Amino acid sequence: MKKSTGGFITLGIIFIFLIFGGVPLFETVWSFPGNFDFIGNFPTEDMPIGSIPLMVIALLGAGIFVTIKFGLPQLRHFWHGVKVTAGIYDDPNDEGDLSHFKALATALSATVGIGNIAGVATALYYGGPGAIFWMWVTAFFGTALKFSECTLAHKYRDILPDGSTAGGPMYTIEKGLGPKWKWLAVIFASFAVICSYATGNAIQAFTVSDQLYSEVTQVIGSTHFLTLKHIVFEGFELSLAQIINGIVLAGIVGTVIIGGIKRIGNVTGFLSPFMALFYVVAALLILIANLPSILPGFGLIFKMAFNPPAEIAGVGTGSFLVVMNTMLWGIKRGLYSNEAGQGSAAIAHSTAKTKYSVREGAVAMLEPFIDTITICTLTGLVIITTGAWHHTEFYVTRIDQGFSGELLNASLLTSLAFKEGLSWLFDYGDKIVTLAVLLFAISTMISWSFYGDRAAHYLFGQKSILLYKWSFVFFVFIGAIAELEAVWSFGDAALGFMTFPNLIAIIMLSGVLKSELKKYFSIKHVPFKK
Repeated sequence: MKKSTGGFITLGIIFIFLIFGGVPLFETVWSFPGNFDFIGNFPTEDMPIGSIPLMVIALLGAGIFVTIKFGLPQLRHFWHGVKVTAGIYDDPNDEGDLSHFKALATALSATVGIGNIAGVATALYYGGPGAIFWMWVTAFFGTALKFSECTLAHKYRDILPDGSTAGGPMYTIEKGLGPKWKWLAVIFASFAVICSYATGNAIQAFTVSDQLYSEVTQVIGSTHFLTLKHIVFEGFELSLAQIINGIVLAGIVGTVIIGGIKRIGNVTGFLSPFMALFYVVAALLILIANLPSILPGFGLIFKMAFNPPAEIAGVGTGSFLVVMNTMLWGIKRGLYSNEAGQGSAAIAHSTAKTKYSVREGAVAMLEPFIDTITICTLTGLVIITTGAWHHTEFYVTRIDQGFSGELLNASLLTSLAFKEGLSWLFDYGDKIVTLAVLLFAISTMISWSFYGDRAAHYLFGQKSILLYKWSFVFFVFIGAIAELEAVWSFGDAALGFMTFPNLIAIIMLSGVLKSELKKYFSIKHVPFKK
């Protein structure tokens, strides 16, 4: 069967399930097989180990496996990755599209984004402070996964006739595992296309639109003709402001992505460092002002990672499930934040200009450290130390049912934390989050458009790219007018389905990867002289 035929069939089946399955189907991806009572209550209702989702076992299991097999590469080769990223080994004559730094910047633009602002807040909203700890765990083992998937993607990439590159887990699967595994490569590429519409697009557009709508209502109220929401159908309301947000966002993203990977690399190479530095400095100012609360904040994270309070009405059978809830939200948002094991970043890193695949894998290891260990931790600490986390469902349900404050989720919770945290300096701390959301989301959408672009190219060839890009721009608009729960659930489901084929390839090719690692570090690496 041709890849294009397989792609059409797979995409058709996916869309049918997504359309008719709705939110319950999306949520099943992260609860299977525990959603079946006879499995979820195994071995007992008091200790339902069977409720641990297969997705959690697969991600952590694969991360632990490659960490042990490759001898803690996230620690042993971290500094080498820093030196490579600095460009001291860059040879401009090597094949590829982007320098090590621009490849990292493109991948970071897709990972450093809404997950660092809205994702962390959502983890705290449902899972409490302990969810931050499980984000760290995901990042540590995810670093080894990131190294593995990006090294393999670079090794098995294609150099196209025009000199550009085509790479990613779909090429790793087909070329590394052999033609008989092409069906798995088609499945991955199909879900990569779907995920680019959801995780890398609709969620970003929704968060920007939601944040801007909140800002506008603070000025003109919610009954103005621009902000007044009209019921389109049951459960879905829409305002003129959201429509305008969607049109403007779609225009901005479309202007950049039509120009291809080199324009994308130039834009993300500028946006990524600027936006990250801007956000980190603001967060550090808040933490400096709340210095005495930092250590207690860390204490709360560690304590509630393993012993979160059960519901006030009683504990018993709920205690294990409360820990599971905290763990699950931390891992889900950690994966969404750094995308380790998902295979998406491998597509960007496969474009790097270098003859050594391991070298680009070492660069990729920096991503979870920058993204989750640094930026997500800063966001979490800001929310905790300012007391903004009291405005969460977790706090009200499990700690203080008498709390009368407004419940806030996603970027709105982070906005409150920044507003409160920077009140000693000025009254507009929440506007920093609005600007960060705008920059982060746009850069993420731009990078994810390239991921979907490469997946579409693999399935349908060059002729499909323009159609894909315009459909991607259309989904920017759709995300801007969508509803929160549906968008996040859809993104989580697509992310989960995309992960399994990639993990299978990493584990099956771990022997090849270990050989590449040994060969690379057996030679002396000297800086390139121009």
